[in-house]
Amino acid sequence: MLNIRVKTFEALTKQELYALLQLRSEVFVVEQDCVYQDLDGKDDKALHVLGFKDEKLVAYTRVFKPGVYFNEASIGRVVVAKNQRHHKYGYEIMEASKKAIETYYNETTIKISAQCYLVQFYNNVGFKSIGKEYLEDGIPHIAMIKNS
Repeated sequence: MLNIRVKTFEALTKQELYALLQLRSEVFVVEQDCVYQDLDGKDDKALHVLGFKDEKLVAYTRVFKPGVYFNEASIGRVVVAKNQRHHKYGYEIMEASKKAIETYYNETTIKISAQCYLVQFYNNVGFKSIGKEYLEDGIPHIAMIKNS
C-alpha cells in the first residue's frame, strides 16, 4: 500500500519536486521516447498527489480544479515507475486523485486526456471515452470523463 501525500506546489519539498520531475521524465520522455515540454507552466496551479513506497516516489498525478486545464476538474501526468507497475499502484494513485478532487474542490465530474493504450485501465477506474482519438505530443490520446 502506498503512502499518499497531497500537496500544493508551494508545499512540495525540494526533494519531492525533484522526485516527481525525475519520475515524469523517466517515463514520459525516456521510456515513451517522446520529446515534449513536460514543464508546461501548470504545476503551480495543481495539487500534486504523490505515492511513496519505502520513502521512494513510485506513483504520481497532478490534479486541477475546474477551469484550469479543462472546464471540468482534471487529472493528468498519471505515472507509475516501470518497476512498480506489477503492484497495481495505478489504481491506488487514481483513487487518491479522485478523492483529492472531491475533498479539495468538491467536484465529482473529472475529465482526462488519456493515452489510448490505457483506455481499459481508465474504464476500470470509472472513466468513459468521449469524442474521437487525437494526437498529443505524437501519441494517440482520447478524452475521457467520469461523472460522480
